[in-house]
Amino acid sequence: MNTRATFIILLLANSLLAAYAYAEPQQTTATLNIEAKAKIKLFATELKTTLQQGIQQSGAEGSIAICNIHAPAIADSNSTGGWKIARTSLQYRNPKNKPDAWELSVLESFAQRKANGEPIANLETSLKTDTEFRFVKAIPTGGVCLACHGTDIDNLVSAKLHSLYPDDLAIGFKPGDIRGAFTLRKDL
Repeated sequence: MNTRATFIILLLANSLLAAYAYAEPQQTTATLNIEAKAKIKLFATELKTTLQQGIQQSGAEGSIAICNIHAPAIADSNSTGGWKIARTSLQYRNPKNKPDAWELSVLESFAQRKANGEPIANLETSLKTDTEFRFVKAIPTGGVCLACHGTDIDNLVSAKLHSLYPDDLAIGFKPGDIRGAFTLRKDL
């Protein structure tokens, strides 16, 4: 091999090694799951705290604005680092939260898993493709949810909800039901 050919091969090899060394490392599914769970924890904590404060200050009727206006803003503020965080449900209130086909199948599988005795805290799943990572974690119905999502909703609250969401499906829940899910996406 002549000197020129050797030089070109070495130059190409060094270029490839440099590109590899500076390339963003491929994230594993396990790492992405950990990141997603951390994002959910921050979002859920901020949302629950804001909702509880709103109920204390304005009652259930006044707190509807929290979920109507503030929840999407809280989701947006927690959608950082390439993540997009949202909520969805089989019984959604806001049409913007309607599940897509994959989320629908996940939510249906969560309902079946819960019916088979699996605790809601364990209901989560992820999907990693070449271009995207998705993560979904079930949300249990807690006491704070029942004023607007339960079976015995105050008439003023019901009227306000109906004015904002005429096609509301998000009622009739009991403690321990699956209220919905946190759904996260990240482009890879």
